[in-house]
Amino acid sequence: MEWRAFALEAKLKPNRFFLYLLITACCVIEIALSVADHGLLWSTHLRRLVLEYGAFWPGLLGNWQPNYSAQPYTMFLTHSFLHSGPIHLTVNMITLWSLARPVLVRMGQGKFLVLYVATTLGGGAGFALFAPGLQPMVGASGALFGLLGALMACAFVHPDADKVDRRHISLTVLALAGFNLVLWWALGGQLAWQAHLGGFIVGWIAGPLIAPTPDNEHTE
Repeated sequence: MEWRAFALEAKLKPNRFFLYLLITACCVIEIALSVADHGLLWSTHLRRLVLEYGAFWPGLLGNWQPNYSAQPYTMFLTHSFLHSGPIHLTVNMITLWSLARPVLVRMGQGKFLVLYVATTLGGGAGFALFAPGLQPMVGASGALFGLLGALMACAFVHPDADKVDRRHISLTVLALAGFNLVLWWALGGQLAWQAHLGGFIVGWIAGPLIAPTPDNEHTE
């Protein structure tokens, strides 16, 4: 069954260029902002400036004046390269590394990048639709939940999946929803569950559509 077969990923060596590029970009940005936060280089206002230009601001979909004309569109992607601090970055990058490797084995790096972009956009769309206020949103977690959704959907529709497998996947989805609810409460409502939901839905739909058939899985 494919859900278990992902464990074979460690024996395969797909091209990880885009994965390395994404992780490097996120890390370089956060390191620069953290250095500036401590006044070691640049201005201590650098993070605020970068957030003003790159975070997802729901107000820009309304009557807010953007900093540049394309900002209401580019923020659907740029928000995923920004994080609230080193801890936020570390958690997301470890998760990205863990989830991306089986996706790369299953799809190859080209389709991985397509999936990552699509689920990033889905995370932004979910936040745009369901966020209750005008607070900004940053982080790659929408795409991360999208990658997870794609893996789970591919396993769910796999020809070898039986009722027990599909029940297990369904319960895992419910557990993820419960985890988000608990974490949202623990963080005082500061969790962008809307982005998680949007990314997961897009990943669940897109994963089986763009993944190759089981007989043609990517193993280069």
